[in-house]
Amino acid sequence: MVNLNKKRAAVVVAGVTLLTLMASPAAQALTRDDGDDPGPGLSVAETLGLFVLTPLVLFAVIAGLVVLSDRKR
Repeated sequence: MVNLNKKRAAVVVAGVTLLTLMASPAAQALTRDDGDDPGPGLSVAETLGLFVLTPLVLFAVIAGLVVLSDRKR
């Protein structure tokens, strides 16, 4: 019975994930809309800096502030 519940849950999760991905607006991103004016693309370094380094630096700053405030007690 437990095995059947696990399979049923896996099928439901897979179905919901598939439907969500198929209905997402990003799926139609290749079709340009009227008035669409995309800016210049980002380089690899800019992308890594924006989406990897910036969150890591923010996390380190916040963690450092928490540790410093905890040491004062």
